[in-house]
Amino acid sequence: MKIFSPLLALCFAARLFAADSFDQSGVALEVDSTDAKLAKIVLLAGTPSSKSGAHEYFAGCALLLQWLKEQPGVWPVMAREWPKNEKILEGAKAIVYFGDGGGKQPFVNPERWAKLTKMIDGGAGFVLLHQAVDFPKGPDAEKVMDWVGGVFHGDIGCRGHWDMDLKPTGEHPVVRGVKPFAAPGDGWLYNLHFGSATKPLLVGQVPEKSRSSVDAKKHAGRDEVIAWASERPSGGRGFGFTGADLHKSWGYQSQRKLVVNAILWTAKLDVPEGGAKTTFIEADLSKNLDKKTAPPAKATPKTAPKPSVK
Repeated sequence: MKIFSPLLALCFAARLFAADSFDQSGVALEVDSTDAKLAKIVLLAGTPSSKSGAHEYFAGCALLLQWLKEQPGVWPVMAREWPKNEKILEGAKAIVYFGDGGGKQPFVNPERWAKLTKMIDGGAGFVLLHQAVDFPKGPDAEKVMDWVGGVFHGDIGCRGHWDMDLKPTGEHPVVRGVKPFAAPGDGWLYNLHFGSATKPLLVGQVPEKSRSSVDAKKHAGRDEVIAWASERPSGGRGFGFTGADLHKSWGYQSQRKLVVNAILWTAKLDVPEGGAKTTFIEADLSKNLDKKTAPPAKATPKTAPKPSVK
């Protein structure tokens, strides 16, 4: 006779939940709009990076896809890294990249870079999230500075993980409905190179010990810029946000509102007076995660045998 074990059932449910957390098949990719009146926004999700719960680029973009679908007149499209079908990019009002930087951006090869340049020069908005703002010095970084208004370089920039209390600044449409909020333990980049037209949107204090560059040490006690916006004379718009290292940070209403507001603004769409609506369900943070290999365990150093005493 089989005996029902509540403990066994619980273990099975836990395994099933964990497996479901990594199932990304429910996220429709590269689905184009059939209505030209809708504003197309393309989300580019970076490849797996860091440890589980951090750098969850695919799951983060899936959440943004969900929230953008709530905005009237918007058709969000999501792709892994770069669309397999580049026709998806045609007519896009804004491009959003959430992924690794340092030259790992999926559009840095010449053909894709030319395509991206043509789109942005044509007026498409450009949004970079977290590590995506890190570009090696050179002509491409100078273009990104023009497109987004800020670029991270290691000469003056600092990065790391710590608790932050963030507050909106200014009267920009992107900060509508955004209130001060705490973001414990997240990962940040700050003290970037900013353009003259860049407008700080979200600032906060950093630990003084995090000021690792000579330039950063000159500004002890200063509020550091974590999010910003820029508008080019030609009319194109850009936005950067260096937070969102930890996936759980999408649970902060003000962070969600800030980023979705920014995407709408870069696409030249109206931002509601109270900010964009972003319906949040806690369980959504456990969906569409990347299945990452756990880092190898550190070897335990062998203890030398104690000498015998005669």
